[in-house]
Amino acid sequence: MIQQFHLQQQQTLIYKQLEAANRQLKYLASIDGLTQIANRRQFDEQLEHEWRRMMRQQTPLSLILCDIDFFKPYNDTYGHQAGDVCLQQVAAALNRSINRAGDLAARYGGEEFVVILPDTELEGAVHIVKKIQARIQALAIVHKSSPHHCITLSFGITTVIPTQESLPETLITAADAALYQAKDQGRNTFCTKINTINEFTR
Repeated sequence: MIQQFHLQQQQTLIYKQLEAANRQLKYLASIDGLTQIANRRQFDEQLEHEWRRMMRQQTPLSLILCDIDFFKPYNDTYGHQAGDVCLQQVAAALNRSINRAGDLAARYGGEEFVVILPDTELEGAVHIVKKIQARIQALAIVHKSSPHHCITLSFGITTVIPTQESLPETLITAADAALYQAKDQGRNTFCTKINTINEFTR
């Protein structure tokens, strides 16, 4: 009887340890190792989830796509270790600029980042971008190879009310187009695209 009790205790302990290990693995699979914010995989899952949720509620979903201006010259000038620290600082600034449960900042790839803002109008997304810009400016990361002399970001912002006829990828495409327009306009700025009317605003 005592042996059976100890066996049950051991099995319970092993089960709890396995659960904890699985949770840790799931966490590690969803986090970018360098910046410690969400990775591309978690972004894809969250976008799909919020897309379906906003479609049911018929409320707006906003997306911010941004990247660090002149990041390759920064790496070339200061070295990859400094580049890694820069990426970490930018990621932290993005993460601190959002605070609602459904909001998500993620590393999209390289020096590119993305922010999901469910139930958010275009004006709300622009407000978040301005908060990010202020935080990046406050960091004052020197970048002598940039015409702005410090690290800056370019942003593409888009908002859509999801429908069954559209796909989450359309949101990414629109934000990407707005980001490239911001780059064409000299970087260190943002442009917006309202996906439903298919035209740019500034």
